[in-house]
Amino acid sequence: MIDMDFAEEFARDWERRWNSHDLDLILEHYADDVVFHSPVAARLLGGDGRVVGKAALREYWQKGLEFLPDLRFTVEGVYLGLDTIVINYRNERGNLVNEILAFADGKIVFGHGTYARAT
Repeated sequence: MIDMDFAEEFARDWERRWNSHDLDLILEHYADDVVFHSPVAARLLGGDGRVVGKAALREYWQKGLEFLPDLRFTVEGVYLGLDTIVINYRNERGNLVNEILAFADGKIVFGHGTYARAT
């Protein structure tokens, strides 16, 4: 079970890693069999926005970083569920986004990006 101290520290580290644009650092948090859903993935990759596995996630995020070289996240809030964290943040355009992250054995096994406005 994760607690709020873990959630807040994780969110700070998540923000730092994303702002570094270092995919190896970012992907350390994710399980090999992670499943990630995002409307941005649907737009960049086609399909239903479902990305399965760490290797596929790397390919998706590599495309995203190439498309958005100024990508920058600022955490606005952190919410705790049962083995789940929601990170509320602003992206480089100032849009609000929520990243819903479910954990098992210390790694993210499921993620879902949700957006207040179309991205």
